[in-house]
Amino acid sequence: MKIIKRAISNDLKKAATYFPVVALLGPRQSGKTTLVQDIFNKHTYISLEDIDNRTLANEDPRRFLQDYPNEHGIILDEIQHAPDLLSYIQTIVDKEKKKGYFIVTGSQNLMVNEAITQTLAGRIALLTLLPFSIEELKQADLLPEKIEQAIFNGSYPRAYADSIPAPKLYQNYIDTYIERDIRQIKNITDLHVFKKFVQVCAGHTGQSLNLTKLGNDCGIDNKTARSWLSVLEATYIVFLLYPYHKNFGKRIVKVPKLYFIDTGVACSLLRINDPRDLQEHYLRAGLVESYMIAELYKQYYNIDQRPALYFWCDHGGRKVDLIIEQSLKITPVEIKSGKTVSLSYFDQLAYWKETTKTEVDKFVFYAGDTDQSWPEAKVLSWKSIGTFVKKLEKIED
Repeated sequence: MKIIKRAISNDLKKAATYFPVVALLGPRQSGKTTLVQDIFNKHTYISLEDIDNRTLANEDPRRFLQDYPNEHGIILDEIQHAPDLLSYIQTIVDKEKKKGYFIVTGSQNLMVNEAITQTLAGRIALLTLLPFSIEELKQADLLPEKIEQAIFNGSYPRAYADSIPAPKLYQNYIDTYIERDIRQIKNITDLHVFKKFVQVCAGHTGQSLNLTKLGNDCGIDNKTARSWLSVLEATYIVFLLYPYHKNFGKRIVKVPKLYFIDTGVACSLLRINDPRDLQEHYLRAGLVESYMIAELYKQYYNIDQRPALYFWCDHGGRKVDLIIEQSLKITPVEIKSGKTVSLSYFDQLAYWKETTKTEVDKFVFYAGDTDQSWPEAKVLSWKSIGTFVKKLEKIED
């Protein structure tokens, strides 16, 4: 398959003109290696997945860096395998002062960020690459016609580059992830129980986080559940959507909701083997929310901005699925898994308006195929939200 242009490319190039070190973080197999090799094609490429490279980098980092001289620069792929290299990189960049000389990638946010904070603060640009966005797939003519197929396929590049059935692709992804990444960053003795924990998390997609229940379902305590969840966040498997509570005091629910970065992974964990199963699945609404909210995370990261996304819910059960905060502007969004718009789609937005006493642009994202204009809110098809953030931020290509 041809290389699909990634939306983050321009910002990645710009970052290399500002900083001596550029880090591209994101989940394993999200396309980081392909992207940096394509953009920085004159740099020397070194994979730290290679055991010989990794051994030398950890045992003799100074010699390792000296062995790869290149006037253009060096790509260090999967830097979490040799985080101590960053200290030696600091010495080099302070001496040479070459912009964009070191390009590093990492699949473990926690380890890489800790190492960067300690050694390269002020010298490094941090960007995040998640799997394909709707607009990237649309421009490559790869976006499925139906949302069920899109959720089932997920957004990882290999889902579109290879003819591997999605359940097998993501089953292998999870097994490899647990065997390789988890063993490295956490001393988990029973990987079988950890995998069960990941599966239980998938069963709570779109629901309020309940660590006690997650732990009980796996036979682990609350502390362990919290620790394992932080691992899933650090390795880009799940994300937590936190409640918006500014100016609302104690009336608002303050427990985050659990979502998956990629719905293909979630479907595999839920043993969904056919996209048609999603039409009546008990987690359909949660998976649709997960797909659309993760899409907005991708869009913000693709313009090198940190997302300010929340949900809102009061103790009476009134809620808004997504709150987007931009400086002093708030945009409420309802997400619906149905394909036929009805007046009930606007109920929560009306309550939000009544509660906040504000007049703002309101949106409904839904699983149908056509955009619609209603007095209560703007209704956008799932296929149309691929440029939503740019339009909201009024960013021009």
